[in-house]
Amino acid sequence: MKKVVKFGGSSLANAEQFQKVGDIIRSEESRRYVVPSAPGKRFSADTKVTDLLYACYDKAEAGEDFSDILTEIKSRFYEIIKGLNLDLSLEEEFRQIEADFKAHAGKEYAASRGEFLNGKVMAAYLGYEFIDSATVIRFDKNGNFDADKTDKLLAKRLQKCERAVIPGFYGGMEDGTVKTFSRGGSDVTGSLVAKAIHADIYENWTDVSGFLVTDPRIVENPAVIETITYRELRELSYMGATVLHEDAIFPVRKEGIPINIRNTNRPEDKGTFIVESTCRKPKYVITGIAGKKGFCSINIEKSMMNSEVGFGRKVLQVFEDQGISFEHVPSGIDTMTIYVHQDEFEEKEQQVIAGIHRAVQPDFVEMESDLALIAVVGRGMKSQRGTAGRVFSALAHAHVNVKMIDQGSSELNIIIGVENRDFETAVKAIYDIFVLTQM
Repeated sequence: MKKVVKFGGSSLANAEQFQKVGDIIRSEESRRYVVPSAPGKRFSADTKVTDLLYACYDKAEAGEDFSDILTEIKSRFYEIIKGLNLDLSLEEEFRQIEADFKAHAGKEYAASRGEFLNGKVMAAYLGYEFIDSATVIRFDKNGNFDADKTDKLLAKRLQKCERAVIPGFYGGMEDGTVKTFSRGGSDVTGSLVAKAIHADIYENWTDVSGFLVTDPRIVENPAVIETITYRELRELSYMGATVLHEDAIFPVRKEGIPINIRNTNRPEDKGTFIVESTCRKPKYVITGIAGKKGFCSINIEKSMMNSEVGFGRKVLQVFEDQGISFEHVPSGIDTMTIYVHQDEFEEKEQQVIAGIHRAVQPDFVEMESDLALIAVVGRGMKSQRGTAGRVFSALAHAHVNVKMIDQGSSELNIIIGVENRDFETAVKAIYDIFVLTQM
């Protein structure tokens, strides 16, 4: 069996955390390819190494003395090295970083050095080979990620390597220029490595024991999801649930490789398995609840609009012309409602309203702001009658006024629109009726 293991910044914040990670890796022979992030916060008021690197480079770019921040970054790594009793010097690497900062090598180069240096420490600690991600993860001349070339480079390089540390978050262009993924991109690196070596499992180690049914800031100690499909995860991630970088799903999905979200501080917990498909019945009817605030609705009313060919297309064209994407478009016989992000819409609202009047001559247009959308997602809803009814019942019980309800034909999710002020109350009410009552 071959496993790729990725560890987040909180898992590698200090020597003590490194030792936990070392114990996890050594406890299974199959954990042969390791993807580390940069050191995260050691305590709540601490600063992540990546943020220190950004601050350091900003000073360098402005022509200011940046030696004090570079010394602080250096001390973070030497604190880990000393705590692990390693005979390792990073002086050469820091001299190179200092020279590159002075030469204005770029913000992305600066940001990537946390992973690069932590990869060096991890490789020395485990006795694994270090592979610089800039040599195996490829971006094209325009800075766009090249998936095919990356897959070939990684597969060829790792074929000759029994055990390796490949830093997360960054890659390189043909000319050696360092490019980074968006923040959280170490998840993507782990996924690419898993695809390249045809791994059996991609383990993503973080500071939570898997994917939670809902946001722990809203519901205290929510249940952990045991198994979730890629499609369910996509729905929840889109609506704001964050455990895994969205782009990390696609490389492993193509290969059918399951992702296992695990907790570095509780390695005995099984965590959450993210899979292509499963015949395993979910523990609860729903898999998860996620949502976002800050939407507004534009309600268009026109008699006999249902018999007017091209009505919907003309309305949506107005939004497209203004560069505004829509979230949901529930409609009735004589009404059509478009939900959009309020901050995107506010600046252009009058142009949109005028455009709608010109395009379809509505009877009237009405707008409502400060709305939230909540996604109730679950493959178990397909085989269970009355799910929408139970959602309505729970919200009515909690005195939450439902502004919109939209269920896709896949029966995988139900989207509910409520006022911003009712968002937390609504999430709690839905969680209570589907999860708390089943425990």
